[in-house]
Amino acid sequence: MSKSNAELPQGFYRITILIGLGFFTMGLMDPLYDTYVPIFLEDFLSSRFLIGAIMTLDNLLALFLIPIVSNLSDNTHSPIGRRMPWILVTVPLSGIFFALLPYGALPSGSLVLLIVLIFVLNLAKQAARGPVVALMPDTIPGEFRSEANGVINTMGAIAAIVGTIVLAPLMDLDVFLPVIGSVRRRLPFLISGVLVIVATILLFTFVRESKEAKEKRERTPLMKSLRLVFGGEDRSAMLILLSLFCWFLGYQGVLPFMGIYSRQVLGVSEGLAGLSPGAVAIGYMLLAIPSGIIAHRFGRRRVIRFGLVGIVIALLLMFVHEPLTRLAGLPPFTAWVIFLGLLFVFGMCWGSVITNSFPMLWQMAHFGNMGIYTGLYYFFSQGAAITSPPISGGFIDIFSFFFGGTVGLRMIFLYAAVMMFVAFTIMGRVTGGEAHQPAAGGIPDSDG
Repeated sequence: MSKSNAELPQGFYRITILIGLGFFTMGLMDPLYDTYVPIFLEDFLSSRFLIGAIMTLDNLLALFLIPIVSNLSDNTHSPIGRRMPWILVTVPLSGIFFALLPYGALPSGSLVLLIVLIFVLNLAKQAARGPVVALMPDTIPGEFRSEANGVINTMGAIAAIVGTIVLAPLMDLDVFLPVIGSVRRRLPFLISGVLVIVATILLFTFVRESKEAKEKRERTPLMKSLRLVFGGEDRSAMLILLSLFCWFLGYQGVLPFMGIYSRQVLGVSEGLAGLSPGAVAIGYMLLAIPSGIIAHRFGRRRVIRFGLVGIVIALLLMFVHEPLTRLAGLPPFTAWVIFLGLLFVFGMCWGSVITNSFPMLWQMAHFGNMGIYTGLYYFFSQGAAITSPPISGGFIDIFSFFFGGTVGLRMIFLYAAVMMFVAFTIMGRVTGGEAHQPAAGGIPDSDG
């Protein structure tokens, strides 16, 4: 149990909410991207394996860009700080190309155009992610980062709710606007692009990086930090990275196919299909801040493992949901509402895991290599995002061939449950990263 009883710094929630504007931009784009890009691709491709493979293109960029840009931002010095120069360029570009994305899926578009837009969008978006995320631990002391991560993840979840609950149903809206023409399948992306740019302006206007971030300093050796993670006496950082690789294998095995599952198995429209990740986002939002506070009291590892157990149970219930509701003779709408409830529980547990995993890694870093640890987190999570969709897509194709499309699509939940259980097992061996513990290897923690 954590022994830290220190009070939150003055102005903690105000500055954390403002920093969370960066997370807001990611939370707005990611669920719409994950839900509708597979549907766009399905207009050109019939193989779920190929769709899953193309969905890994963005993650392949992230695998290299996030660690590289995060490390570069660690060693950037400018009058506006070390993260902000990267944010001001990459985040607005992300908004612009996100707005253009559905144009590749129009009748006048093509598979090649769609893939090009996906590539350019993610070139900007994945380059932005590291500096956006590292801005928080640069500012917040180590013992309060679970609470802060809960706040900024809540901002991301609010954005996901805006994207999925408010904007996603607009995919079905077919009206004509000046200059734009018909907005069907485009309006949520256009609105999101504008909101991303507005959020960037607000972030730059109200958030000022610390004086230390604006000063030139000695470059932090990348290899020294890597040796600390993988070769030190305390293997906690390495175990956390392996564990998060497994739970992202599970998460990314389900996420790209959720829109297709909702449409083909549950029988909902494209607009309503976007409510599936919205239910996850609502659960995520409600428990993100409380889970950070609970972790401060009872321990981050304990909260993460409890969340992983909840996720496994929710996924197993999703696996049997379709046959059980069909045997019970429930109306399709009732079955869909029950499924959304399971996704809501999944989201609460997922929020508990994500809120506390990043702070465990940051607890082992110092100001000079915070971006490197941030990059390692994304290297492993994006590695899982690259690996998992083709695997789960392959399971869908194989089981669909032998047992039908419904059974094939249901297999993603069983696959994800197994990966989450493996992550739970690995986390049991982690000993470091708690709020009251010093940084690994005797590295002094940031004091903000």
